[in-house]
Amino acid sequence: CLGGLLAGSIASGFMLAVMMSNAGGAWDNCKKYIENEKVYGGKKSDTHKACVVGDTVGDPFKDTSGPALNILIKLMTVFSLTLAPVFRDDWETYQYGLIVLAVEILLVALAYWWVWIKNGDEVFTPNDAKHNKTTSD
Repeated sequence: CLGGLLAGSIASGFMLAVMMSNAGGAWDNCKKYIENEKVYGGKKSDTHKACVVGDTVGDPFKDTSGPALNILIKLMTVFSLTLAPVFRDDWETYQYGLIVLAVEILLVALAYWWVWIKNGDEVFTPNDAKHNKTTSD
């Protein structure tokens, strides 16, 4: 049980760190490409403005993915050493895992309901007339 927790968290953390590093580099290179090659309208175009926003997100992605993985490894190690007595025998304490599983399923169902069922009909595009009302009345 504890080994699965550690292996799953490290594997998913590694994949997230690789994704963040690659995405941040791609956004940074996008801005540099438009500025240096003068393509897609050059520096004063809407494409360049969008790439600047992407670069603003991309820089923290690149700079924090590696150190965040290091913190994840240390946190999971401390977590496992602290909770190892709770998981000493899976058959005596399996109820704790069932409680955690039930809470996680409930939270996922609540998030699904909130995003897709309750607010699903409120999806709009920037050109919708109801969101571009003027106060000229």
